Amino acid sequence: QVQLVESGGGLVQAGGSLRLSCAVSGTIFRINAINWYRQAPGKQRELVAGITSGGSTNYADSVKGRFTISRGNAKNTWYLQMNSLKPEDTAVYYCNWVGYPYWGQGTQVTVSS
Repeated sequence: QVQLVESGGGLVQAGGSLRLSCAVSGTIFRINAINWYRQAPGKQRELVAGITSGGSTNYADSVKGRFTISRGNAKNTWYLQMNSLKPEDTAVYYCNWVGYPYWGQGTQVTVSS
């Protein structure tokens, strides 16, 4: 069984920063890529950023230059560093093991104006 646990969300003023964490545990053989998604109220879930096991990254246009996805030193841990946050970044953020239907419970990010 595989578990993904997101953490690090919270309430922050516009222009502030947060770092989200994604910890993957359980029966894991090799994680080829991790994606971060977000879902705002009344909107569809959208892809925010992704990283492969080789370190290649991709970002949604709306977060390029502000967000950075990375792999942590701890085994099976990934991060999403979010800088220059905007009210439109408010959403529940989820991480996902690419290619597998494993999702965490999400972590709420609220950016006040």
